[in-house]
Amino acid sequence: MNTLWIIINIIVMLVLIGLLVWMQKKHISFTKRVFTGLGLGIVFGVILQFFFKPDSYVIGKSTEWFNLVGYGYVGLLQMIVIPLIMVSIISAIMNLKGAQNLGKMTISIIAVLLMTTAIAASVGIITTLSFDLQAIEIQSGDKEQAQGLKLEEKLGDVEDKSIPQQMLEFIPTNPFADMTGARSSSTLAVVIFSAFIGVAVLGIDRKKPKQAQTFRDMIDAVYAVVMRIVTLVLRLTPYGILALITKTIATTNIEEILKLITFVIASYVALIVMFIIHLILLTLFGFNPRVYFKKVLPTLTFAFTSRSSAASIPLNVETQTKKLGVSTGIANLSATFGATIGQNGCAGIYPAMLAVMIAPTVGIDPTSWDFILKLILVVVISSFGVAGVGGGATFASLIVLSTMGLPVALAGLLISVEPLIDMGRTALNVNGSMTSGLISSKILRENDHEVYNDRNIELDTSQV
Repeated sequence: MNTLWIIINIIVMLVLIGLLVWMQKKHISFTKRVFTGLGLGIVFGVILQFFFKPDSYVIGKSTEWFNLVGYGYVGLLQMIVIPLIMVSIISAIMNLKGAQNLGKMTISIIAVLLMTTAIAASVGIITTLSFDLQAIEIQSGDKEQAQGLKLEEKLGDVEDKSIPQQMLEFIPTNPFADMTGARSSSTLAVVIFSAFIGVAVLGIDRKKPKQAQTFRDMIDAVYAVVMRIVTLVLRLTPYGILALITKTIATTNIEEILKLITFVIASYVALIVMFIIHLILLTLFGFNPRVYFKKVLPTLTFAFTSRSSAASIPLNVETQTKKLGVSTGIANLSATFGATIGQNGCAGIYPAMLAVMIAPTVGIDPTSWDFILKLILVVVISSFGVAGVGGGATFASLIVLSTMGLPVALAGLLISVEPLIDMGRTALNVNGSMTSGLISSKILRENDHEVYNDRNIELDTSQV
């Protein structure tokens, strides 16, 4: 009987995919198809929840087949991340008026990311205090205790490296290995290596113009091919979102979430407040927040369902360049840096909330200014260094908690709601990177306002 239900679930998924294919053939807009996939996935996931338990055999086997579409799509995006970063950054830097512009772009983007991370940490602190959240009030089960032990084991990896040592890992000592994603800092290392190539081309423009032009032509050709691949992959976004959100809803344990519902609500209040702050910042720099929100919503939807800032890079870059009018160089740098440095959700709000919750368990007053100012500073610094060790929110929290002298094992109490909160955190991370790109493009006067204000622009994915 179980096998029959699994087959039925797979058939239903295929029917829903067929509906999205039909919509594409009818040339229905990309945005509408994305949200149709999201809506269908939510409904299908709720139905599966109604008939089967989240940890049931039927759900487990059904979602394994759904993963072919969902995680298959995420895998294709990850496949194109490194080639896209390399050719885009090399191409962008080769076309700069001077190598000094690269420094301005980098400083501006990182400054915005770190500034918003400090604000995010403040929002996390205020929200936690407002909801009066304390780790001592959360009940600990077998899963929570096991997760706590794992975090303590991982702490050794973090403590063995100081922030400067972690930052040294950004250097691409073996760029070819980094192109394979061999290290947690590989993405950032590829950015640095690509930047050196671009600067080198600028350096030989006068001395060997013929060789420089040959290299430019080669990069231009590769860039065209890579962007075509990106377009082909992005065409699959509605199907990926359908499968990803279906699995997420179907496998979510509602009972476990209800036990920690106050923390879930507080987390999303903090995330929403930070989203609003992003919109306020964009408004101060002359961007219409309603236009921005409408254009970035499909990208944020994918980030929300995939829970992967890195996999969101191609869609992030396309959105910034094609819909927001950001220059190619700034878009690539902000999308890449935003996936590894200054993550507002994973490295800003979350570690700050955990620290405030855990502080009372060791007799520390989380309302004291000494604690708050130190926590914000530690969060900002760790948000820069966390890229060297990878692991997103978990490693960011380990660094912050250990630096603040707080027990890391208590962070394991939230394991049951971690996936649900991580969805919102990832969307905020990606939004933060796009915000940094837009603000930097405004500061450096590399934003096309006509593209930004054109409300009819769609990503070119329907005509592939």
